[in-house]
Amino acid sequence: MTLLRNIVPPLITLALVLALWAYVTGPGGLPSYLLPDPVSVGRALWTGLVSGEYGPHIQFTLTSTLLGYAIGSVAAVIAGVLVAESRTFERFVFPYIVAIQAMPKVALAPLILVWFGFGLASKVVLVALICFFPLLVNTIAGIRRADPELIDMARSFSRPAWWIFLHVKLPAAAGAICAGLEIGIVLALIGAIVGEFVAAEKGVGYLIGSATVNMNVATMFAGVLLLAGFGIAGSALVRFAQRRIVFWERAPDPSTRGERA
Repeated sequence: MTLLRNIVPPLITLALVLALWAYVTGPGGLPSYLLPDPVSVGRALWTGLVSGEYGPHIQFTLTSTLLGYAIGSVAAVIAGVLVAESRTFERFVFPYIVAIQAMPKVALAPLILVWFGFGLASKVVLVALICFFPLLVNTIAGIRRADPELIDMARSFSRPAWWIFLHVKLPAAAGAICAGLEIGIVLALIGAIVGEFVAAEKGVGYLIGSATVNMNVATMFAGVLLLAGFGIAGSALVRFAQRRIVFWERAPDPSTRGERA
């Protein structure tokens, strides 16, 4: 029943959106070069997937997104731990991390292309940069919110610093780290598409750009729907992992509150 309560409302919303979309693009509605009807978009998406035309583009985008996300996430957690645990590292390095984050990544994209070329490497670097800072901030905040009384108690039992970090600080930061990972997966996808818009030979962003040149609006919408699906799937996977790993911070199901009352 809980699964039905989670699935049925979004499906109802989707049906209403599709109905409104079909009505707006029906006879006498918006012209197809501005907004194609749902059938045309669905046909373009299905044809591209079945024919294999979209395959290389999807593979390229997912590869750059996942590689950059993994590299950026690992670097962010390591840097966050160093900043939270070392005041010296924070004073010497953290201001420069903030300065790099303050730079618009779209402005850095041409420079990254010059350094790393037009292939996969430049997209991975751009993705890693974009998803780095949110997870860094969450990691620092999570570690520093560890209960000081638990830390003092562990020290009173002569526990070493590494034990306190693994058993007190890291569990306290796990929820914040997972929240940063969920934000980062969406930003990683944005970074990959930005890189493909700037310069690429394949990818979903490249597919959308090519369709823009040809005024193929149905293909543009199909690419956008693919990206939306990737984002939803990525966020869902991170939330699923969070529920399994950070089980002690699992929020109660809102749908069962009335039953408990």
